[in-house]
Amino acid sequence: MIKKIIFIAILCLSISLCFDFIGGVEEAEEVNAKISDSDKENKKIIIDDPFIDTFDKNEILEESGNMDESSNDYWWVNSGAFLIQENGISRTLFGALEEDSKWQIKYRNGRNDIPEETDGGFYPQNIFRLITRSKWENFQQEAYFKLAKYNLSESKYRSESNGLVLFSRYEDQYNLYYAGIRVDGTAVVKKKINKEYYTMAQEKIFDGEYDKNINPNLLPIDKWIGIRNEVKTVDNDQVEIKVFIDRENSGNWELVLDIKDDGKSYGGRAILGEAYAGIRTDFMDVGFDNYRIETIKNGLSPLNIVKPTVKP
Repeated sequence: MIKKIIFIAILCLSISLCFDFIGGVEEAEEVNAKISDSDKENKKIIIDDPFIDTFDKNEILEESGNMDESSNDYWWVNSGAFLIQENGISRTLFGALEEDSKWQIKYRNGRNDIPEETDGGFYPQNIFRLITRSKWENFQQEAYFKLAKYNLSESKYRSESNGLVLFSRYEDQYNLYYAGIRVDGTAVVKKKINKEYYTMAQEKIFDGEYDKNINPNLLPIDKWIGIRNEVKTVDNDQVEIKVFIDRENSGNWELVLDIKDDGKSYGGRAILGEAYAGIRTDFMDVGFDNYRIETIKNGLSPLNIVKPTVKP
């Protein structure tokens, strides 16, 4: 009887220790999971300054629901389904998606006006948005664009304001600056604040008379053109934005716009401090090359930028 009691006591102790061990493992796994999540939240993308992307990899970067889900350390495809890198350049989707393919279904069933903007989900590149995963404050940013095709959608959102654009001070989709060139032949700087757009500056730079149906695009087709913008805080609470273009892919940059946001006009507050940058295109199949962004140091523009050769 005594032996039986001792055996039962040892067995109970062993079971207790076993459960304690399992509980300890589970607790450790839970702690590790919390640490891992914390590390992810605190992960900061650190890149070179200047950051240069010549798009030499052959890969397809898919759109993701948020920046942390991007498979690329430098870029987040916020909208447009794909950034396709091949043969030394990068581009949006060209042409239509197959019916009932993954992204066609997602855009077809999208919220609000997304199905209309993307022609039933077949052309997600109509609303292409590419955002840096690094933040910048005072900087010069440039990229080369080749417009392959302007998509003549029936959407009411296809308009003279469509174009090739660089984002700056991108806090989120509702608060940002953008600068670039439009299909009506003008250069433009806009501020979006609390979801509302305000035109800060606009200037005609390409010949022709825009008409949505008869003459819907005044930008050159199948020709590389450079767009550069410079953004910096001045007098502590104002933002100066300059826009340059390289019309002939020659390295000769022409200043076309220079405007200040005084923090009172254009919807109110100036967008100060560091935020994201990036690229936007509308209703277009577009190639990109030689993206570069560089901090403005001591208030001086990095005018010593040497333009790399782009693809023919």
